[in-house]
Amino acid sequence: MRRAGLGEGASGNYVASGYSVYEEENEHLQEGLRAKVNALKSLSIDIGTEVKYQNKMLDDMDTDFDSTGGLLGATIGRVKQLSRGSQTKLLCYMLLFCFFVFFVLYWFIKLR
Repeated sequence: MRRAGLGEGASGNYVASGYSVYEEENEHLQEGLRAKVNALKSLSIDIGTEVKYQNKMLDDMDTDFDSTGGLLGATIGRVKQLSRGSQTKLLCYMLLFCFFVFFVLYWFIKLR
């Protein structure tokens, strides 16, 4: 019982005052720990919000890439259809036009 400050005599007062010092130190450490826990809580909430935002952005990008993939697939299908048909002359003109456009763009970039 002396450890709890309930003992008899003058040594009990000394133990009781030491006990209150430990109580105050524990309360001070408890407040510090509470502040750290609150900081971690707000940080984890911010991380959760950011993760939700990033997931929404990734879903939007996935949808955009799917629609672009469908568009490119349709375009490639049309080019294959042109190459299979008897329109090879038209395909050659289209390729020459593309080369011409790339050459002109290259020339403009090179002059700068």
